[in-house]
Amino acid sequence: MNYVIVDRGDQLSKELAERFHTLAAELGLKRNDDQPEMVISIGGDGTLLQAFHSHIDRIADVAFIGVHTGHLGFFADWQADELEQLVRMMADNEPRIVRYPLAQIDLVTDEGTSSHVALNEFTIKGVDGTLVAQIDINDELFEMFRGDGIVVSTPSGSTAYNKSLGGAVIHPSIESLQLAEIASINNRVFRTLGSSVLLPQHHHCDIISRKEQRLQLAFDHLNMTRSDIRSIRCSVADHKVSFARYRPFPFWNRVREAFLGYDVK
Repeated sequence: MNYVIVDRGDQLSKELAERFHTLAAELGLKRNDDQPEMVISIGGDGTLLQAFHSHIDRIADVAFIGVHTGHLGFFADWQADELEQLVRMMADNEPRIVRYPLAQIDLVTDEGTSSHVALNEFTIKGVDGTLVAQIDINDELFEMFRGDGIVVSTPSGSTAYNKSLGGAVIHPSIESLQLAEIASINNRVFRTLGSSVLLPQHHHCDIISRKEQRLQLAFDHLNMTRSDIRSIRCSVADHKVSFARYRPFPFWNRVREAFLGYDVK
C-alpha cells in the first residue's frame, strides 16, 4: 500500500509523521508522495481539509485517514497514542471505504465558468457592505437576499459553520446541500425565509449577484475576492470523497463526542 502524510506542522504532528514513516517501513507500507492510495492527515480538521485540496486532482483514487492532534478532530478516527495500532491495521487489514458527498461550485463570469469543489462548505460574503443576491432554486426565483452572506454546506460540513448559524446536522449518507443565511436583513421591506434550506442531490441553486459588488468567496479554508461574478451555481458534485475506516466510528458518535462531550460506557 502506498501512502502520503500531510501534517499540521507543529512539533507533535511532525514527530508523529516521522514515527509513522518508521513503523510503516517496518511493516511494508510504501511512502509515495506523488501517487498515494492513502492520505494520512495528522493534525486537526483544518489539516484534513488541506490534505483534501492538495489531492483534489486524484480524489477518485485516494482515501483519507485522520489522526487527531488538535482540539476538535471531527474527521479523525485515531488519537496520537494509537498510531502504532493504525499502522498495523493498515498493514494487515482491508479498510471499509465510506464515501461522503461534496459540493460543486461553478462561478459564472463574462469570461466563462470555473468549477470548484468543497468538502465542508462554500461561503459568500460582501466585502464592502451588504451582500445583495437573488437565490434561485431549480431555475425558479426563491428569494432576494440581503445580509452578511450565505453558507452552502455538505453533510460533512453541516457540523461546522452551518451549525453555528442554526442549520441542521445532516448524516453524510444523505446526498444533499444546505443553505444557511448569515445575518439576513428581515423587515417590512426586505424578507428572506430565515431558516436553512436542504436541497437533495438532484436539485441545484443559483446565487445571482444583483449589484456591482466585491465578493469574498471561501471554498473550505481557501479564500478569494472577486468583483466579476455574475452568478454562482451550487450542486452536489458527481464524485465523492473517500475515508478509510479500520474500525467502527459511527457518525452520531462523532457528533455526541464533539458537541456533547461524553462517551457512553
